[in-house]
Amino acid sequence: MDNLEYITADLESPIADVKMDIQDIPFNDKSFDVVICNHVLEHVDDDRKAMQEVYRILKKGGWAILQVPIDYNRDTTYEDPSITSPEERQKHFGQYDHRRVHGKDYGKRLAEAGFKVIEDDFVNTFTPEEITKFRFDKNEIIYMNIKE
Repeated sequence: MDNLEYITADLESPIADVKMDIQDIPFNDKSFDVVICNHVLEHVDDDRKAMQEVYRILKKGGWAILQVPIDYNRDTTYEDPSITSPEERQKHFGQYDHRRVHGKDYGKRLAEAGFKVIEDDFVNTFTPEEITKFRFDKNEIIYMNIKE
């Protein structure tokens, strides 16, 4: 859209505008109005540091959507930095390159990074047929993170 200015970023993708590690974002404080980050924080060594970095680069009033897979059967996030092999990560975290399985405490972790967190279960506004058609996870919560 002509009225939007955006930058794509990724650690490895050859098509990203900026190659970067979300745990050490190479932008000044208060640089962005919005950050959208889908299914990244489960892959990094320190998701809390990454959350703090996103908070740092947001302008006051800015917001971020930071989605991760969540095991809603877990009250707390499961992580163990001593698990390093792809086989053990697959066994413990469900994917060879994951570093953790986030639990129901995910919103609290975001709040600890400084965000005002709004947990939105908007998927429940759709009909069961639409949920199936669009392949929504009927349990997914969208975490709207605002820098006040």
